[in-house]
Amino acid sequence: MSSLDEFALIRRLTEGKQSAAFQQASGVDIGIGDDAAVAYLAPGCQLVMTCDTMTESVHFQPHTMRDSDVGYKAMAAAISDIAAMGAIPRYALVALSIPQETPQHKLEAVYQGLYECANRWSVVIVGGDTTSCIGGLTLTVTVIGEVPDGQALLRSTAKTGDVVFATGELGCSAAGLEYLLQQALPIEQWPQAGKDSAEARLIAAHCRPEPQIEMGQLLQQSKVCGALNDVSDGLASEAWEIAQASGVGIDLIEDRIPIADELMAYAEKAEKDPLHYILYGGEDYKLIGTMQAEHAIEMQIKFREAGHTLYIIGYVNAEDSGVRLVQSSGYVVPIDKKGYNHFRKD
Repeated sequence: MSSLDEFALIRRLTEGKQSAAFQQASGVDIGIGDDAAVAYLAPGCQLVMTCDTMTESVHFQPHTMRDSDVGYKAMAAAISDIAAMGAIPRYALVALSIPQETPQHKLEAVYQGLYECANRWSVVIVGGDTTSCIGGLTLTVTVIGEVPDGQALLRSTAKTGDVVFATGELGCSAAGLEYLLQQALPIEQWPQAGKDSAEARLIAAHCRPEPQIEMGQLLQQSKVCGALNDVSDGLASEAWEIAQASGVGIDLIEDRIPIADELMAYAEKAEKDPLHYILYGGEDYKLIGTMQAEHAIEMQIKFREAGHTLYIIGYVNAEDSGVRLVQSSGYVVPIDKKGYNHFRKD
């Protein structure tokens, strides 16, 4: 990296990325440039706060993510947590730890991705921290959102008789990562949309996930949504989190779980069951939740009118505190609570 001091580097990475008018319209009084940021909280709202970290060699490698993807995905992952609470993301803080030899163009690309995602979802980056480190690049994004008082959607509110839903097709991100790890291609040799569209869509699902803020808002405003979670660690893990937090059982119906065409094609080539990627993959950042069964069709119509799809994939029962899969054959089998786990040794 060049001899820029910390403050000069921060100015280089952040200056001019978001206009003063945009920040003021978003409720920011004091943004980047002081010891801390100052912003206004909307009347009648509670704060919703989260953070997400991406570390080089743990979450990404040079052949699995472009520099701009690192920034985009770190922001998207944190914003997704806000969506899973039915909240609106407002502000973000970014903490960056970098080896001293990191090229400046790499950092600029990371911040390009950060701001691209933040601007897309009207999130103001109001501050953070920059330090050197002796390991790989580490990026932590804290996002602060807001939700009307007492109306945050939780994991712990699923009820017996609810249906279980997903707001999109799952498993594509895990398949995209597997493809990139197996091929180990330089970025310039990655499949391109149009020519190798199936593989390119899987890569995009992994590198550029879309937090589902609008879907979260539809669910929050409906008043019929029970529990809600975002799929960061696989459908099995997220369903287990809801089941355990709510003290209920969840049955997922195999024939109702949507499978993207590109995932089906990839799984056939890999000679794997596509459910392997859906249940135990993760990083799709779609939403899974429960709602009152009598309102399911009504909500599917509302989603369709908004240009989205709501899939009913199971139901909540009181028979067991775990998660089961109702197979096409009619057999009901327990689903292990697996998925990505930083601290599992196997």
